[in-house]
Amino acid sequence: MARARPIPDLAADDAYASAAAKIVAVRAREVADHAHDVLDVADIEHLHDMRVATRRLRAALEIFEPCFPPKEFGAALAQVKAIADALGERRDRDITIATLEAFAGAMPSPDRPGVHTLIERQRAEQAEANETLAPFVDPGRLAALSELLFELVAAADEARGTPA
Repeated sequence: MARARPIPDLAADDAYASAAAKIVAVRAREVADHAHDVLDVADIEHLHDMRVATRRLRAALEIFEPCFPPKEFGAALAQVKAIADALGERRDRDITIATLEAFAGAMPSPDRPGVHTLIERQRAEQAEANETLAPFVDPGRLAALSELLFELVAAADEARGTPA
């Protein structure tokens, strides 16, 4: 799992809105950066890393909600939740497939075909979940989310009297 990036220049005496701006900016960048190869089912760690990044971003948004304009905050949070939900649907299939493959490997040969049938069903569901996920990780859509999050950060900075 990818580690959370440190927040540059974050200090204990930062104003609440300043901390919000710094933290949300970094967490938003993490989400966008982890989108690379997220649809690749051969390496499920890309998806896992992006899912964790969305959870970190969501937590930061919720913690700092008072720093943001309500309308923009609601729109951003809804988009982050939607991405997280789509990532979660795919992740559930990834984990089920990995677990079934390990289980099948430990079974006697005559019993494996039944488990392999279950794996193939999960692979079909994984492919469907990937199709559902694809629009959420489209570069244009992620750029629009990044812009909305940048506007939230700018609003937090403006609220404390510092330009973004």
